[in-house]
Amino acid sequence: MSEKTSRILSRGLLHTVIILIAVLWLIPTIGVLITSFRPAQDVANSGWWTVLGNMFDSARLTLRNYNMVLSRLGVGRAFLNSFIITIPATIIPLSIALLAAYALGWMKFFGHTFVFMALIALLVVPLQMTFIPVLRIFNKLGLAGSFPGIWLAHSGYGLPLAIYMLYNSISGLPKELFDSASIDGASSFHTFLYIVLPLSVPIVASLAIFQFLWVWNDLLVALIYLGGTPDVAPITVQISSLVGSYGQDWELLTAAVFISIVPSLIIFFSLQRYFVRGILAGSVKG
Repeated sequence: MSEKTSRILSRGLLHTVIILIAVLWLIPTIGVLITSFRPAQDVANSGWWTVLGNMFDSARLTLRNYNMVLSRLGVGRAFLNSFIITIPATIIPLSIALLAAYALGWMKFFGHTFVFMALIALLVVPLQMTFIPVLRIFNKLGLAGSFPGIWLAHSGYGLPLAIYMLYNSISGLPKELFDSASIDGASSFHTFLYIVLPLSVPIVASLAIFQFLWVWNDLLVALIYLGGTPDVAPITVQISSLVGSYGQDWELLTAAVFISIVPSLIIFFSLQRYFVRGILAGSVKG
């Protein structure tokens, strides 16, 4: 067997394994999607895979489940609340982290080493240790159960990792770029705006994916700082309440779950071209 033939067979085997893993990963999502369109009687009497045997017969599929969860069970309001929570809780920490990483990477100031070591230490602090003291502070300031409170909480929890990853990327940029900008009379802000920011797009996009998915899918932090107030509860909290109230109505639960995962899928696939580039950014210097 020639080397070229061996390479083709190896690549074909690799692609087959990747496709198989992708199909297995998609099966639960497909099951949730199909179940969300089925009437309650069909869900109780047969599995979702029976629909695949008669794909061209859509008579038994219905939008009633989505209409029910969006209009009567409060999922529509919770879906909007999740966007109100997630978008600022993604933009705020990334904006602060970019400035902090630039300062740590290319500016010398008093306490530079201490700040960096404190940042590393914060990476290993469990979130659960902060819930009680932070919640007490929020109660005194009137931030508990409000959108600004949850924005601050998610921003604080996401900042250490975001700063660290951005620092690894920004500190690895060629020094000549900054020397040339300094010679041309560019200020620190203009250097950041026109040099650092454009070159950091892959890692920023990658971090945006992580932060968005983490905040969007978060249940614990939302329960601690928002409670079960319907006016501010995100979709994860609303779905958890549906499990208790409608635990047997799988068609309603799957409709609510699929609504909740659609934004995550859109964000991931729309930014996936930056994902691997962002993960590798800063891993190799020089």
